[in-house]
Amino acid sequence: MSAVIQSQSNHAHRDAASSTSPLAQGDAARAIAFDARGDISLATFFAHVRGLAAQLPDAGHAVNLCEDRYRFLVAFCAVALRGQTTLLPPSRTRAAIDDVRAQHPGSYCIGDGEPCSCEHAHLAPLPHYVRLPDVLPQADGPLPHIDDDALVAIGFTSGSTGAPKPNAKTWRSFRTSTAQNLAALAGLWPGHEVLHVVATVPPQHMYGMEMSVLLPLHGNVAVHGDRPFFPQDVAHALLEAKAPRLLVTTPVHLRALVESGLALPPLAGIVTATAPLPQAAAAAAEARFGCEVREVFGSTETCVIARRRTALEDAWTPLPGVRVAPQPDGTLVHAAHLPQPVALADLMEVDADGRFLLRGRQADLLEIAGKRASLGDLTRRLLAIPGVEDGIVFQLDEADGHGVRRIAALAVAPTLHERDILQSLRASLDPVFLPRRLRRIDRLPRNETGKLPRAELLRLLQGSMR
Repeated sequence: MSAVIQSQSNHAHRDAASSTSPLAQGDAARAIAFDARGDISLATFFAHVRGLAAQLPDAGHAVNLCEDRYRFLVAFCAVALRGQTTLLPPSRTRAAIDDVRAQHPGSYCIGDGEPCSCEHAHLAPLPHYVRLPDVLPQADGPLPHIDDDALVAIGFTSGSTGAPKPNAKTWRSFRTSTAQNLAALAGLWPGHEVLHVVATVPPQHMYGMEMSVLLPLHGNVAVHGDRPFFPQDVAHALLEAKAPRLLVTTPVHLRALVESGLALPPLAGIVTATAPLPQAAAAAAEARFGCEVREVFGSTETCVIARRRTALEDAWTPLPGVRVAPQPDGTLVHAAHLPQPVALADLMEVDADGRFLLRGRQADLLEIAGKRASLGDLTRRLLAIPGVEDGIVFQLDEADGHGVRRIAALAVAPTLHERDILQSLRASLDPVFLPRRLRRIDRLPRNETGKLPRAELLRLLQGSMR
């Protein structure tokens, strides 16, 4: 089904059962994006989308590799306006891009850099690559509409627990989930004011897509065009934002900001996701920056489904229209934006009012020699050791001679020896859960959102055995 609605007259000739929605909401003069040069209005954005859409190749799918967030936003919407689907690989490594494109023959890549700007640039240039011009084209026309049933994106899971899996997203589901996300942010700023968002997470990640691409389309929100990484870059971008300001980030970036000692301009709030945020870290960030830290919970499969103020709460509050139902091996998520319930591997304890506590994942639960533990708790104990700056505990795939899949760990601890780490773990762990392999490394292979692909963990661990 085509996503293109060129005019209101075309709309009148479509099947009466079909429905469409505007590409973006709000007055044409409102800001949808900004950077050091100033605001970009909704009217200019529409002109850029129409202009770029007219220049795109005929294809079914496009991999959006844009680094600039505004250009990502324009490219995503231009692809949708052409009736095409944006592919969101689990990372922008060449291997991930090639794998996703192999699943969708005839697809092309679109970006704002050179065709080898992705990781592993020593490889041959990306084939079928469309580079955005330095000056975006513009075209006049009617208000762009998108078919509500159009398949506008396919997001792939991170691969942290196995092979990346595709998840289809329609325009209707994105609109509905964005309304829920706006409700999740309610109370952080006066609703009549334009919220200015600075995000450290890439727009290709589903969390980044939701909080820095879809929010500006469907809410009274403007987003910074850059993706700041280092604390000083984040501070600089926030200075370019007008109040009220919202920082969309991850626990890794938030920890770096707190430890940097940098002053930030007044914030309406901080939103974080992609990994569990320790309660002490949330409280430290609130004290440091004088605003609420609101953690959101979701997945590529479900989008954001719950929120909590981590500094004060353990339980998660489902978003409007969301209900979770525990299952023996996980949880079923029912939501207005999902065509059918989605099964997650997360184990949840649900209160009578619908709020829930996370109890880990079925795959994280361990039973060795009749004793039980969870990988999440083992990792927390590793991180609690003074001198350990980062780390992960995980279970190996292969079993030993007794049929037991043993435990391994990687730790970033510049001032410690591996034997020191193991000695500290012996004080708090049952011996059966001590890592049989532990390697001290310079840094964990976290991707752009702080996740740890399992294949990379195993590769690093094998490096220690050579």
